[in-house]
Amino acid sequence: MTDPILRMDNVSKMFGGVRALKGVSLDVFPGDVLGIIGPNGSGKTTIVNSITGFIKPTSGKIYFKNKNITGKKPHKIADMGVTRTFQIMRPYYSLPAYKNLVIPLFSPRARRTGGWRGGGSLGNRQTVAIDILEEIGFERDSYIPFKTASTLPTGYLKRLELARCLSLKPEIIICDEVFSGLSMSEIASMVPLIERLQDDGITIVMIEHRLRELFQVANRVMVLNFGEKLIEGTPSEVMADEQVKEAYFGSEKVEEVMTYA
Repeated sequence: MTDPILRMDNVSKMFGGVRALKGVSLDVFPGDVLGIIGPNGSGKTTIVNSITGFIKPTSGKIYFKNKNITGKKPHKIADMGVTRTFQIMRPYYSLPAYKNLVIPLFSPRARRTGGWRGGGSLGNRQTVAIDILEEIGFERDSYIPFKTASTLPTGYLKRLELARCLSLKPEIIICDEVFSGLSMSEIASMVPLIERLQDDGITIVMIEHRLRELFQVANRVMVLNFGEKLIEGTPSEVMADEQVKEAYFGSEKVEEVMTYA
């Protein structure tokens, strides 16, 4: 069996007297689209922040490609190829959209890897930035890539978050609520984008509340509840589990979601 590209080994996190994660273990394999779901406060964002270095676990270890990354700084983890989006978008609001990508294209990782779909050279970084934006849904021949990020609607800002990840040519993207705040038409166009990233060999971890859409792309799902892993399996296996129905959804909600899965 292929070794996991990302592994959490018995990870716990305390915030004061509150245990946000309780001995969570997880294997993410190359090419996975793994969904992580659970009620508000179940520990989903704590997992993202632990993997990407924004917080340090109280105990346990996290490995990327068999290298211990527990407690490493976020820029060091990103330089290894593990990137993330933010639920509350964090662009450089005063800069044009394309310049939000030009900055990470100067990073050591971008220089090493040659950039998005790169050969050996980044070439003109502005051109590369616009290429990436076009790939994730910005209209190349419009003025939108040149608009200040502060003027962009939520749908474009969500795509800009993904584009900034792609500028580092990542091996893993962790998407924190990438469907949140989008219209149904925006979500419908985002789903094939996630599928295309997987086809390009990028491993994806998705923290999501929009279950119908998540189940269209995820091959595995992990459910968290009160900081503990409740169950892990295919979407159908997870939604059929009685603990999940009782702790999270309610039987009517499960049936409604699985109708669209």
